Amino acid sequence: MNWFGFLVGIVTFFIIGLGFVWVIRGERYFGYLWWPYVMGLGALSVVASLFLSSDWGAVLLGSFGASLLWGSTELKEQAIRGELGWYPFRGKKIDPPFVDEIRKWKAPSL
Repeated sequence: MNWFGFLVGIVTFFIIGLGFVWVIRGERYFGYLWWPYVMGLGALSVVASLFLSSDWGAVLLGSFGASLLWGSTELKEQAIRGELGWYPFRGKKIDPPFVDEIRKWKAPSL
């Protein structure tokens, strides 16, 4: 029996589950304006996974990067949910570098 696919599915499931948690908490403390940095880190992770020789390393890094890419598009929606009262709202956020420039950009969404 080959358990690799099954184990990859389980690990990816947990990585995606952690993605929900970090999006909620990350938006609460940092705000949605960090999305370009999260998206960049996700893209770098996915590209870096292409160059790993280890199957497990490539799977873990690729799944993590894909979760970050998804999460970067979800930060704006999470900010709206927080303002609506669906999640705890924290008014004082930590601004990212170049915040004035990032405010001019449209946040991505799926």
